[in-house]
Amino acid sequence: MNVNSDPLSPAETRWRILPQGDRCLIISFGEHIDAAIGRTCLAAARMLRDARLPGVTDVVPSFVAVAVHYRPGGQGEGPTYASLSEHIQALLAGGIPTGDAGGREVDIPVCYGGEHGPDLAEVARAARISPDAVIQLHSEPRSMVFMLGFAPGHAYLGVHDEKLNIPRRPSPRTAVPPGAVAIANRQTVIYPNRLPGGWNIIGATPLVMFDPAREPAALLQPGDTVRFVPIAPDEFDRIRGNRP
Repeated sequence: MNVNSDPLSPAETRWRILPQGDRCLIISFGEHIDAAIGRTCLAAARMLRDARLPGVTDVVPSFVAVAVHYRPGGQGEGPTYASLSEHIQALLAGGIPTGDAGGREVDIPVCYGGEHGPDLAEVARAARISPDAVIQLHSEPRSMVFMLGFAPGHAYLGVHDEKLNIPRRPSPRTAVPPGAVAIANRQTVIYPNRLPGGWNIIGATPLVMFDPAREPAALLQPGDTVRFVPIAPDEFDRIRGNRP
């Protein structure tokens, strides 16, 4: 893991700690999706995992916050919300290590448009650009994996060009096929299995995004950087046909 030796100071970072039920607390770093806030969440989550706080069972970053799950114990055996939040406050006050997001660089092949991307033309019309321009805006820059959520292995990526600030569909689909690559609000999701969804499907990847028999089961992890690589339909079929 590459980290800058100079941490973000408390003056550079603002946060709030709030209870979330009786076994979780939330550290909020902002109110809107932003790459810098996302990197802060990832760095803070890494720092808290490395601290191995007693009683903490999981640390989960999201777009603007970090969830810290813990197991409270009786008779003072485990952390309380008050004691854990105090401990976390002290850690954060020392600064959050900066640097890269700690992830890998991953190429995701995508077949855009046609049967694999039924909403591509509609997205292009809404953005007032051509379908090829949508593909270029989506595939040329690298995209960061902010978080996994909604379903196992369901990755949320971004933040894309303002032209791709397209709202979700007014009527969600009851079933979106696995591998579908969809956008909304300058973000991308990749559906790991057959799920309902209201995002705009612009393409599909032949890769398996979530496999319980694989280690790790999720192909993408928070902090990874993704390059979407446009492929032709025959290449999509070839990769899908050759996969285990």
